[in-house]
Amino acid sequence: MKTQTLPQLSLAEIKKAQKNLEGIAKNTPLEKNRSYSKDFEAQIFLKREDQQRVRSYKIRGAYHKIVSLTAEERAKGVVCASAGNHAQGVAYSCKKLNIDAKIFMPTPTPLQKVQQVRMFGEDRVEVILVGDTFDDAKLEAMRYSELHQSTVIHPFDDPKIMEGQGTIALEILAAAKAPIDYVFVPIGGGGVASGVSSVFKALSPDTKIIGVEPKGAASMSTSIDKDENTELHLIDKFVDGAAVKKVGDLTFQICKQNLEKVLTVDEGKICETILNLYNKDAIVVEPAGALTLAALEQFSEEIKGKHVVCVVSGGNNDITRMEEIKERALLYNGLKHYFLVRFPQRAGALKQFVVEVLGATDDITHFEYIKKNSREKGYAVVGIELKAKEDFEPLLSRMKDLQFFGDYINPKESLMNILV
Repeated sequence: MKTQTLPQLSLAEIKKAQKNLEGIAKNTPLEKNRSYSKDFEAQIFLKREDQQRVRSYKIRGAYHKIVSLTAEERAKGVVCASAGNHAQGVAYSCKKLNIDAKIFMPTPTPLQKVQQVRMFGEDRVEVILVGDTFDDAKLEAMRYSELHQSTVIHPFDDPKIMEGQGTIALEILAAAKAPIDYVFVPIGGGGVASGVSSVFKALSPDTKIIGVEPKGAASMSTSIDKDENTELHLIDKFVDGAAVKKVGDLTFQICKQNLEKVLTVDEGKICETILNLYNKDAIVVEPAGALTLAALEQFSEEIKGKHVVCVVSGGNNDITRMEEIKERALLYNGLKHYFLVRFPQRAGALKQFVVEVLGATDDITHFEYIKKNSREKGYAVVGIELKAKEDFEPLLSRMKDLQFFGDYINPKESLMNILV
């Protein structure tokens, strides 16, 4: 992965950013997580950026960039594109510094994030919802900037932004009581990975930095594999804080050089991690905030007995998404299954299905059926939740033996997208 030596971010500038952020960004806790430490037989520490006043690390880069603007640039206002967290950092900074901002956000952005942006920015910020992805919003922001000569506050591909995010690493090193073997950092556009890895490269070069991105938006790992910054045509927008089609040109170069490896994590595994953190530790994270912990399983052998830091990047999770998060986690773990079930159009057919096909702990969670008198059999869409994934094959066998089986829907993406 490390093919050539490239310029690093300036450590002196990152330390200057730390000064700029005094009283603005919190020095968030570096706390040991007992359950993950026990599960992986390692010392697992969480850098709790979800505890920032805007509930993500994005305040660091946004404020450092904006406070560095000239008086003339401030007078013309700023513009940014963001899936939510960067927008909150920009909004907070602009209100604090009395600067006007136009903030472009993708239309599917969770309402909670949009409301937070308006709350932090108050009268200094106008939110404009446009397009389906961050990249769509970015295009509109660039057009507005060209038209009005406003300064673009890029969410990741700007040295000032990366310097601000790099202050996370200064805090980790100051708080750590032993040498750190691994740091897992989330990757969307690559800003925090670039900033954190640059600090460790200078001050703790033996620490291995592992980048983590969602499987459905693996723009950094794709670019590194191809050795050129590559734009993805389609992405899964579920991990909204890390779903970008193309990483930054600068961040790509820095991450290509500094990162030991880039892992991708299935969105279902991310959902499972969100639920685990909430149920076991009462920690509320957004999908991007769960990325690093969701990746530990892939490195379970390497991290045994090691000191490991996971950057928990944000906690801006919309409560209305919890049903979808639970559903994705169940599907990922093989505990939720959808079928087309062939019901004989006679009295007692449903009772037979419940009594003779379902296992003792199986639960019907979805049922759609329309009786058609002109047919001998009618199809129903049935969702079944299991207690253990080993119960699936016996369920399927009973369904086929008793001639209820029509089709298994889980692998059929287009049908699943309609249902789930």
